[in-house]
Amino acid sequence: MEEKSSLDLFVGQKASRSIILTAEHVEKYAEISGDYNPLHFDPDFAAQTQFGRLIVQGGLTTGLLHALVAMDMPGPGTVFLSQEWNFTAPVFIGDTITAEAEVVSVHASKPVAQLKFKIIRQDGEQVLDGEAWVYQLIPES
Repeated sequence: MEEKSSLDLFVGQKASRSIILTAEHVEKYAEISGDYNPLHFDPDFAAQTQFGRLIVQGGLTTGLLHALVAMDMPGPGTVFLSQEWNFTAPVFIGDTITAEAEVVSVHASKPVAQLKFKIIRQDGEQVLDGEAWVYQLIPES
């Protein structure tokens, strides 16, 4: 039997969202966060690392998860209660990444769900995996 919650989610339900990350995203994120790590801005520095070229900030990668949860599943009004993820490969400027979420469990009487995540690069390599607990705020009438 399907486990339901006040979120109208069910175990096994999935959603996804994609984005192409550009140099402009990297610059805007740095302006907001202060993250001007040379891995993101200095091609000569990045070339000397294991990545070999510029990478995007991790916050841009995980930001796609925030958009997925807030806009797609569960949707508007949803906030993270906790999150745990692992970066498994770099994301380079110009990459298209796709975040995928799957409902692992739902609370029977509260608008709370556990989601597992993965983010895949356009070449098929997984760049992140993890999970989170989310809570959907219900506006008071």
